[in-house]
Amino acid sequence: MTPAPRLLALVRGCGPTGALAALALADAGWSVRVHDPSGAGELTARQRAYALTHSSRRLLQQLDAWVELQQQLVPFSELNLCDLGSGAAQVTFTQRDLSRANGGEPIGWIAQHDVLMTTLLQALEQHPGVSLALGPAAAEHPRQEPALIVAADGPHSSSRNSLAIGCWRWHYRQSCLTAQVQLRGTAPHQAWELFRPEGPMALLPLGETRVQVVWSASPERCRALELLSPDAFLDHLSGALPERFQPDACLVPPRSFAVGLSLARRLQRGRTVLVGESAHNSHPVGGQGLNLCWRDVATLHRLAQRVQRGRLAPEALPRQYALRRWPDLLLTLAATDLLVRIFSNRAALLLPLRRAALGALLRVPLLKRLSLGVMTDGPCRHPYR
Repeated sequence: MTPAPRLLALVRGCGPTGALAALALADAGWSVRVHDPSGAGELTARQRAYALTHSSRRLLQQLDAWVELQQQLVPFSELNLCDLGSGAAQVTFTQRDLSRANGGEPIGWIAQHDVLMTTLLQALEQHPGVSLALGPAAAEHPRQEPALIVAADGPHSSSRNSLAIGCWRWHYRQSCLTAQVQLRGTAPHQAWELFRPEGPMALLPLGETRVQVVWSASPERCRALELLSPDAFLDHLSGALPERFQPDACLVPPRSFAVGLSLARRLQRGRTVLVGESAHNSHPVGGQGLNLCWRDVATLHRLAQRVQRGRLAPEALPRQYALRRWPDLLLTLAATDLLVRIFSNRAALLLPLRRAALGALLRVPLLKRLSLGVMTDGPCRHPYR
């Protein structure tokens, strides 16, 4: 096949996944138009943080976006798992448990949303192959007919709905509350995943003693916590944490949101592919959400390169994308769902299983390395490749 001419892609949605998808397509040699009804200020104005793993780091390196962004990330070299409901021993993952391909690197990095989006938007504005159309008055339709439409417009995707693509959904009996606090009892290089009977709680380091709390509990409890004064919220947080942790100040007020599992019944139709939360959503346990979305982008990037090199017909890209993404999506969504179901309860029959699972991680180094490999590289990449 001869090399393909420069093709046009339309990306609908300019959140972290849509923005990175646009950069990936432009890097592959496509012309890209990005449309989002929100303006740049609205796109960056979210108080939340993401845990980035090595699958995301590799993609950012391929797109020459890693060096600049890395300077603004908070690395962590230790990940601690604690099951507070079963009394099992704490499991600590360190850099020694990483695969050889990731050796010498931190286990992961924490990115704050405003910093991440500001960096991505600047990269889009500077790329000659990208045209941005942001804000409610911006026109979506380019003059040239796009060869590919990327739907990255979030969990309530109008693109997906317009194509009559349904979703499988499961609503957990939990909501999630996020807040930023000043916390004693942890170190800047430590991240924590605390399994509690009412739901998991993550503590993500943001530098010095600043921590992002991701607290899962019943919707009623999350709503009540959201309405508390800062001092009252800190009292409730202190009661939910192990004694070693002492919250001193609430830096960003708590905000709650519903959590659930969703998966589109198909990932493409015609020229349109569903990417990120327009295609899937998961419980925040394990910090897999954004990394799973960005693995969608990594697959799209590889296929777009093949099209531009003349090795794949443009009309074949959507179907190839869907075929390649199903295994990772199904395995990751199943794993996060299983963690919530096993560890977010007080079922006495499950306590021996929970203690045995964490005990096996402590006793079997190979199992520990494989588990960390799945968390940092995704379940479909061999951890020693």
